[in-house]
Amino acid sequence: MAGFTAGTRLSAQQAETDNSSSAVLVASTTAAPASDSARQAPARAQQSPSSNGSAPQNQPPQNTPGDSAGQQTKRILGIIPNFRAVSTNEKLPPETVKDKFISATEDSFDYSSIFFPAVIALYNMGERTTPQFHQGAAGYARYFWHSAVDQTSENYMVEFIFPTITHEDSRYYTLGRGGFFKRTGYALSRAVVTRSNSGTEVFNISEVFGAGASAGISNLYYPSASRSVGNTMSEWIEDVGIDAGTFWFREFWPDINRHVFHNKYGQQ
Repeated sequence: MAGFTAGTRLSAQQAETDNSSSAVLVASTTAAPASDSARQAPARAQQSPSSNGSAPQNQPPQNTPGDSAGQQTKRILGIIPNFRAVSTNEKLPPETVKDKFISATEDSFDYSSIFFPAVIALYNMGERTTPQFHQGAAGYARYFWHSAVDQTSENYMVEFIFPTITHEDSRYYTLGRGGFFKRTGYALSRAVVTRSNSGTEVFNISEVFGAGASAGISNLYYPSASRSVGNTMSEWIEDVGIDAGTFWFREFWPDINRHVFHNKYGQQ
């Protein structure tokens, strides 16, 4: 009886073990599809935005029309040199002596550097400021080369020689904000106010006295009848006035480029 009882218990335990294994197998088989569905659900959720045509989340920001405010170009109207104009809020290292020399050379010998001498020569001939040059084509040629030498002399004095001695920054820093009169006052004031190499505002010795020195040098190549204090002072004031007008135009050039030309000239 004892052996029979032990055999019966052993058979029962084996049956329970088999039943447990079967239950686990059935449970795992039943749970597998649910697990796959759970894993597939997030994948479908992630794919749904692209299937609906939504834009990717990591697109770079688009430029707005205001981004170009105060943005200077290397040339005005794609022709006139504008190399010394600095865009609004742009940070630049101090000018080196080499930078100042290159700046004066570019402004003096750029292919478009004949523009201002040509206009000034035409005006001076019309006003007969130097009668000894006479009129006609030969007279205009005399007015022109004298104006070209005047411009070159002033560029090197104002942009290279004097800034090197006084440690001034001859570049024009665009204000680019505020009303018309505020910006106009700022631009015209740059004829007498500039930045030092350290970034502080100082009296513009380079512009004022550089233009004066250039006017004085012009007495060396103008006719003796024109070598008067009055003519020298007149040329001095004229040079500073032209530079002030140039500063004004540089201040508003980014606005003209944006509103009138719709940034046609880009970074030319």
